Amino acid sequence: MPTPARIEREALCDLLLAVGADAPTLSGEWTTRDLAAHLVVRERRPDAAIGFLAAPFASYAEKVRLAEAAHDYSGIVERVRSGPPLFSPMRPAAVERLVNTIEYFVHHEDVRRGSPGWEPRHLVADLERDLAGPFAHGVKLLARKAPAGIVLQPVGRDSIVAKRAREGGPSVTVSGPLGELVLFMYGRQASSVVVLDGPDDAVEQIRRASFGI
Repeated sequence: MPTPARIEREALCDLLLAVGADAPTLSGEWTTRDLAAHLVVRERRPDAAIGFLAAPFASYAEKVRLAEAAHDYSGIVERVRSGPPLFSPMRPAAVERLVNTIEYFVHHEDVRRGSPGWEPRHLVADLERDLAGPFAHGVKLLARKAPAGIVLQPVGRDSIVAKRAREGGPSVTVSGPLGELVLFMYGRQASSVVVLDGPDDAVEQIRRASFGI
């Protein structure tokens, strides 16, 4: 049985081909071509992928990504679809579930929601389960620069304290389906279907906050 990460990968690749190389995404100014090239470099060029996390190596990572983006678009998408090389540490299913479920869910939604007319998806239980664990463990890192406390309230699940409010400081509760909270905390606030509750100033700051690794 394919993992939820693999299902999201396949669906993303199908969508990348359907919308073409120049469609907008939620990943900043990246087009679908840019996004696909990013995914190839992330999995196939560990020498460059570190630049996505470490600023001193960012210029090299971008150089490698641009070189990949210059290739035939269908070939780039096929490299995304085929996944990490055979002997890559990212290849085993257990690792894929851990490091790729959120990655491919978020980027699938980046393309789905990059153009008008999208609607939220109802996520199957297996996908929610594989999103929930890594998200709960990593959300404090995502929220570390938040200007106020953040409590996440996924529908049907226990609340998650993403960042504790400073003593006497404001806190905002963000409620919604788990997938929408994932998108919110990965910096897609404007395109996530959630409800924010808290002091008006703090709510506005959280809507505009810079989240992410």
